[in-house]
Amino acid sequence: MAELMLMPEVAAGSEAAVLSSWSVPQGTTYAAGDVLAVIETEKAIVEYEAEAAGVFVQALVKDGAEIKVGAPIALIAPVGEVVTDVPATLATLGFGGEEAAKRSTDAATDESAAGPQPTPDFTPTSVVDVRGSRAFSSPLARKLAREADIEVSTLTGSGPAGRIVRCDVEAAIAAGPIVASSSPRPGVAAPAAGGFVDVPHTRLRRAIAKRLTESKTTAPHFYLRGTARVDALLQLREQINSGGDVRVSVNDLLIKAMARAHVLVPGMNVTWSADAIRQYASVDIAVAVATENGLVTPVVRGVENLSVSQISAVVRDFAERARTGRLTQNELEGGSTSISNLGMYGTEEFAAIINPPQASILAVGATRQAPVALDGSVVIANVLTVTLSVDHRPVDGVLAAQWMKVFIDLLEAPARILA
Repeated sequence: MAELMLMPEVAAGSEAAVLSSWSVPQGTTYAAGDVLAVIETEKAIVEYEAEAAGVFVQALVKDGAEIKVGAPIALIAPVGEVVTDVPATLATLGFGGEEAAKRSTDAATDESAAGPQPTPDFTPTSVVDVRGSRAFSSPLARKLAREADIEVSTLTGSGPAGRIVRCDVEAAIAAGPIVASSSPRPGVAAPAAGGFVDVPHTRLRRAIAKRLTESKTTAPHFYLRGTARVDALLQLREQINSGGDVRVSVNDLLIKAMARAHVLVPGMNVTWSADAIRQYASVDIAVAVATENGLVTPVVRGVENLSVSQISAVVRDFAERARTGRLTQNELEGGSTSISNLGMYGTEEFAAIINPPQASILAVGATRQAPVALDGSVVIANVLTVTLSVDHRPVDGVLAAQWMKVFIDLLEAPARILA
């Protein structure tokens, strides 16, 4: 019999998400594994797939709406079943009472008057520009344009009937320079007399704040600092990049070194839960990527089995898709440790906050020249300082110190990283 489709918890611990768009027309049959909707979480765009075949009877929410997890979003039925009275079926399922029945009746009336529709009968919001013409745009396109401070009315739509869709906004962002709005963005206060502007929190910024506050208040952090001579590491990078198709960064080599250290000190390759310490067989490392909207940490999986050039390709792909919001939720979950590198900004050292339930995060500073003692003499060498933040619940100080020693040794004898 017919049933309600509920907003899934596509991100662990999330309370709500935005239904960006429906991917199936109303009244059509779909197969198991078909994408039913595109859902936007705080950090990613997720394609929600059907668990079993069925009929998409009617959407109950419009695209662009923010919906609580577990709330009804559509009416679906088994393959072959025909729902003749949508309002009565919704009432039987306890959805929305008279208001939902009215909404369903109106939608049904619209569809019968217009005939069979190839796509869900959602009318895009129109934006009137200063020239008096109308620019139709999807909710997600308007959201991206608002965040990039782009006037939707300046864009040319490539969607049905000239509708402005997500790719149109992304193309405008990539083309640059950005056409700025002449008035404050909706929700952003105009400059006050004191010379400040209140910028409302984005969903991503709220998620970051919640996550980091949780980490600092629940995970007892301790910190270890190490400094390595990296002349040999820089020479290895130069050799790898000479004539190669993929350009390897120092960060790629550090990720590989972290994985090697986790293999040699497996007690660090863990995460914490209330009931147990989980020990992992493979090394999955999250890489901090900065975007205009905030920090995301996609996970490189099975790093111990990847070459440095493969790591470089994966990280580059993550970075490109992170900046356009195209990472999937599963790419942002998992991992036992993270790496955050601020060396490209000239920061010599810093300490990072652990991403729970991971056990650690490595903060990487800039490579710099400094005097070091070598065989009783003082020489100038390239050195790199790293700081390891560790959750004391699953990892003791001695174990973390053993890992740090192994990691520094690998950086100073980098041929072992590739072993």
